[in-house]
Amino acid sequence: MSTEPWQQQQPGQNPYAQQPQPGAPQQGVPPQGGYGYPPQQPQPGGAPGGMPGGFPPPPPPAGRSGNVALAIVAAVVLMLVGSAIYGLILKEAEMQIGYIAVGVGALIGLALGKLGGHNPVLPFVGIVLGLLGVYLGQVFGVAMAFADFPGAPGFFEVLTQHFGDINQALKENLEAIDYLFYALSGAAGFSLTKKFS
Repeated sequence: MSTEPWQQQQPGQNPYAQQPQPGAPQQGVPPQGGYGYPPQQPQPGGAPGGMPGGFPPPPPPAGRSGNVALAIVAAVVLMLVGSAIYGLILKEAEMQIGYIAVGVGALIGLALGKLGGHNPVLPFVGIVLGLLGVYLGQVFGVAMAFADFPGAPGFFEVLTQHFGDINQALKENLEAIDYLFYALSGAAGFSLTKKFS
C-alpha cells in the first residue's frame, strides 16, 4: 500500500483501491457530453444549438384575408334588415329598446369581420354603419307610424315624399337616450368587426 502522506483516509474507504488519476474518466460514469461527443456549451437563451438564442421564434400568424367590398355590401344589406326590424319594434312598442340597437350593430360587425378579414379600416366602417342603422330604424319607425293613420299614404310614399319632415321631427325630438342607442350600435359594430376579423 502506498499512500501519500498528505492524503487522508476516509472512514470506510478501501485503502487498497486504486485512486483515480486526475482527468481520467471514472469507471461507470459516461464521459462528459455523452457517447464520445464533446460537451455542449450552453447557448444564450438557454437552448442548445448553433444559433444564438437557441431556436428562432416562430413567425407571427398572417392576418386573415377577405373580400372588403363583399363585406361592406353584406353589412349594408344586414343594416337595412336590422333597421327595418328596429323600426317595426319602435312603431309597435312606441319606445326604443337598447338590445335592438346593439343587435343592429352586431349584424353589421358580424358581416364585416367574417367576410372582410383583417382590415384595419373595417371596424370604423362598422361604427358608421351602426350609427346609420339606428338612425334609419328611427326613420322607418316614424314612417310606419304615419302610414298607419287613416287616409295616409303607404309606407314607401311617406318615406320618400316626407323624408325631410321625418328627419326634422327626429332632430327636434332628439333626447339623451337616442345618443345612447347610437353609441351602443356603433360600439357593437366596431368591437364585433375586430373580434371576428
